[in-house]
Amino acid sequence: MKPEDPQNKLHRRETWRALEKLFEEGKVKAIGVSNYTIEHLEELLQSNPKVIPSVNQVEFHPWFYQKELLEYCKSKGIFLQAYSSLARLKFSDPEIERMAKKYNKTQSQILLRWGDQHEVGLIPKSSNPERILENIQIYDFTIDENDMKILDNFVQKDKTCWDPRTVK
Repeated sequence: MKPEDPQNKLHRRETWRALEKLFEEGKVKAIGVSNYTIEHLEELLQSNPKVIPSVNQVEFHPWFYQKELLEYCKSKGIFLQAYSSLARLKFSDPEIERMAKKYNKTQSQILLRWGDQHEVGLIPKSSNPERILENIQIYDFTIDENDMKILDNFVQKDKTCWDPRTVK
């Protein structure tokens, strides 16, 4: 898909209609989208879909906190699911190190808990059994309001994946 291809809107609409057909036939229980911006979602919702997306899967972490998209999805009943929740550990920050010590958790657990406290679905990737166990051990603590604000206000970095905002 080329970012400025005039066929992109048509392809998105046709793809959504095909997904709706599978849903109506009972072949899938839910349908959703991936990497949809607010602009993409509005385009879809203005096309009078028979089914509203149940999920929008996007890159979401403190260095790419998509607050407006999260609020928009919540207002439309679309669940936001995060990939790259750990930002591929590409970035680091002394505040996360401080929080990890404060809460007696790993930096990964701080990042995952931040996403969970924003009520976002998380998909941390690991094939290491110890890390998989660590990734699910985020429900025995809460990041306090001041630390959440610090994480919410991180300086935005480059995305770790491609940027869907360039696809029109």
